[in-house]
Amino acid sequence: MSVSVDITGLPPERIDFAISPLGELGMALHALSEPGHHPGLHGWATATASALKPDLADRLTEADFLWRTTFSDVFQPFAGVKGGPGRPGATLAEDLDLLDRLDDEAFVSAALEFTCSSMYALGGPSPLTDASLRGRSLDLAAARGPKQLDFTERLLSDPGCVRVWLRRLFEDCNEAFFADTWNRVRVQLAADARHKHDLLQRRGLAEALHAVSPALTLDESAHRIRADKLAEGHTTAVDPEVGAGLTVMPSSFGWPHLLVLHAPGWRPVIHYPVGAPELPSPASVQLLQQRLEALAHPMRMRLCRFLARTPYTTGELADTLGITAPEVSRHLGVLKKAGLLTTRRRGRYVLHHLDTTVVARLGSDFLEGVLR
Repeated sequence: MSVSVDITGLPPERIDFAISPLGELGMALHALSEPGHHPGLHGWATATASALKPDLADRLTEADFLWRTTFSDVFQPFAGVKGGPGRPGATLAEDLDLLDRLDDEAFVSAALEFTCSSMYALGGPSPLTDASLRGRSLDLAAARGPKQLDFTERLLSDPGCVRVWLRRLFEDCNEAFFADTWNRVRVQLAADARHKHDLLQRRGLAEALHAVSPALTLDESAHRIRADKLAEGHTTAVDPEVGAGLTVMPSSFGWPHLLVLHAPGWRPVIHYPVGAPELPSPASVQLLQQRLEALAHPMRMRLCRFLARTPYTTGELADTLGITAPEVSRHLGVLKKAGLLTTRRRGRYVLHHLDTTVVARLGSDFLEGVLR
């Protein structure tokens, strides 16, 4: 499973590494409402939440369904403005001005991600003009909850009013805490974007993508960028209707999320978390699945019970478990192929041991994989 971006014929100068105040505000609001996804940000989230004025705190609590579980292209409006600059604004006010420039259909489609994410890649008619899509949007919102239904009803009946409400909320967040936060992180983000741009110039796109995230790869034969995610999606960076280009944006608040904007009619955007020494490299979705399947077999679980305590030879395991040595070897081969075993030779014997560090990371690898 992956999200892919077609870059056939896209010149390197159309790949832009940029920073976005509005994009980072969206990630900050998510981290504030879902601190469990971001253990490294607990201190920031606690300090920020405790310093909020009661009125704004209540408003954010009422609106947190907008960013708690779903990321919306509302936070990257530059990618959807026809004839726009094609890159984020230098300030939050400029980004919000770009949000205002989105036509109603594009704004509504992006805002519906908050309540109807399953409609993300549909394209085609707008719920503003198509009665069947409008009904489908309301049904999906109702399944999410009363807040989501109320928001969707207001959005479809008066998108202009929702625009004003949303902008005011973002401006109040900026005044309350985000301006100081942005001043603190933007230097790091700008430096990271420059570094990745330099890598693109000196080493090529494949090296630059690997530096952005090990979950990104370049399929040179197919002229596609692939993001290793538990999702399926496709877009193109060379759509003549929206203009050729790909924007890659760093985030200080993003880990473990790697976001790929691939909505029809929008330029693609890759929003990636800035790496840090304390953050582990993500395991691929395929490797995670392989490890979980390897451990799910009852006999291999029994093997792990012994291998977690001390190294064993194949013969010792066969005698202990009452099965044949070839059968033990087959199970050990599955575990070793999944990267769950270490082996070492002692004379003519080969000792196998469970790599408990890898096994201990499976929970966080799984969580990162489903959140990526």
